[in-house]
Amino acid sequence: MNKPGQAARGIARIIKGTPATDGAGVELTRVIGQPPLPMLDPFLLLDAFRSDKPEDYIAGFPAHPHRGFETVTYLLSGRMRHKDNAGHEGLIEPGGIQWMTAGKGIVHSEMPEQQDGLLEGFQLWINLPASHKMTTPAYQEYDQTQLPVENREGALVRVITGETTRGTRGPVSQPLTDPLYLDVSLEAGVEFSESINANHTAFLYVIEGEALLADSSDEQLELRRDQLAVLGQGDAMKLNAGDRGARFLLLAGKPLHEPVARGGPFVMNTADEVRQAFSDYQRGEF
Repeated sequence: MNKPGQAARGIARIIKGTPATDGAGVELTRVIGQPPLPMLDPFLLLDAFRSDKPEDYIAGFPAHPHRGFETVTYLLSGRMRHKDNAGHEGLIEPGGIQWMTAGKGIVHSEMPEQQDGLLEGFQLWINLPASHKMTTPAYQEYDQTQLPVENREGALVRVITGETTRGTRGPVSQPLTDPLYLDVSLEAGVEFSESINANHTAFLYVIEGEALLADSSDEQLELRRDQLAVLGQGDAMKLNAGDRGARFLLLAGKPLHEPVARGGPFVMNTADEVRQAFSDYQRGEF
């Protein structure tokens, strides 16, 4: 329930993902990072992948570099093996999260550990401020058992990072952008509300079912599977699940308000810094 005096955020925009390929030909849906929504400060990219066809994902993401931001991989189904050039290796399994701070540079691969079956999950890119783009690479990795689940009436809230209105805190910590990342499952017709920092960018992405949420004129809109709603001004959000229930991601984070220069796997503040990243990578300095 919202606290007294809180203003609920309405829908500012609805975005539908577009089909894309990445890595060695992995089929996915690009939601943030496409022309209609190139970024949502501090969020640079959101890819959703969901397929039970091995040919869509089996080639995976062979070794590739990153610099200047964080990659967040959250799996709902399937298994993904991660390796990097610093000797770090790990396995992301259903319900698990890998929060990688690429910082000054890392070369890594992400490869499915399955020959068949459903692979479903998300990769999110979150920007780093200029003062921390060249920080030492680091990981925060947690399996399903390490992510707290908050039980509300008719609702399950999996907390990856941030703190809910009811005091459940996720294990991932990132004070630079102070993100909130929730995976919410609702029974049919259930109302859900959550406080959100009024100064933070916020969006929700529907995984299953339908969610009813007001727009800026207080008209109720239905959000369906694979739709992203950019949320407007306010310090809370409130919605109702549709007749089939709903499952969605709710994310928020502190915008950086800094210039962004992209160059493939590198996200810096200037074009010169991007060129330097390519040069450093080609010289084997990652």
